[in-house]
Amino acid sequence: MLKTRVLTALLLLPAVLAALFLDPPLVWGGFALFALSFGAWEWARFARFDRAEQGVFIAAFVLLGVAWLLLPLAKSWAPLLDAFALLFWLLAVPLWLRQKWTLKHKWSSALLGWLILLAALAAVTRFREMQQGPLVLLLVLAIAWVADIAAYFAGRAFGRRKLAPSISPGKSWEGVYGALVAVSVYLVTLQQLGAPLVSQLPLWLLLPLGWALTAVSVVGDLFESLLKRQVGLKDSSNLLPGHGGVLDRVDSLLALAPVAAALLFVYALALA
Repeated sequence: MLKTRVLTALLLLPAVLAALFLDPPLVWGGFALFALSFGAWEWARFARFDRAEQGVFIAAFVLLGVAWLLLPLAKSWAPLLDAFALLFWLLAVPLWLRQKWTLKHKWSSALLGWLILLAALAAVTRFREMQQGPLVLLLVLAIAWVADIAAYFAGRAFGRRKLAPSISPGKSWEGVYGALVAVSVYLVTLQQLGAPLVSQLPLWLLLPLGWALTAVSVVGDLFESLLKRQVGLKDSSNLLPGHGGVLDRVDSLLALAPVAAALLFVYALALA
């Protein structure tokens, strides 16, 4: 299994980095939309759509994604998507996890799926369009990767108290603390190195922001785990050998990227 995971990652990584760093930004947007369209298919499985409903749901998401990438008017959606990201991931999902709600109604499930996926697409493309955008986006997304790796090793070494045993039994509070420490070290290191965006934020703001994004990435992971458990799936799909599905790989990022984008643009407006 480990060998398969490594081989899949080695095959995907060059394609992801090439799409991210190549010009024009539309290359990255198209790549992100392509990947998220598979995520839309996996979401349709969570919502228990039949084959026809799956087709409509995926096609509608692709059309929304194309509109976002190509139509200038679609950029007016950004404030709405920012508001959705902040309200959903910071308020609604923690309550969702506590109450263990399910995707009961198909059209509300479809609307929620479109908003989650479109907010993620909007976030990664808006970051990409910033000055030094590819590097900034990579550094932001790496918060989730640093947190995930640190949580895994800290949990294995020190894990005693379960974080959410009925949703994801392997996660522990000690793993979360390890993730917070690792993300703190990561961000301070980036600031000392003069990394773009990070070096522009004061430490008193940077660290709480990093801790908040770490928490959001954990919430995103737990949310996808809950949806899988409710429909009896171990993985969102088998598209990525050794890794499961697209949503299994980007569950943390679906939450982190839109929230980070929303907070960044709110901060920029505050300074304007």
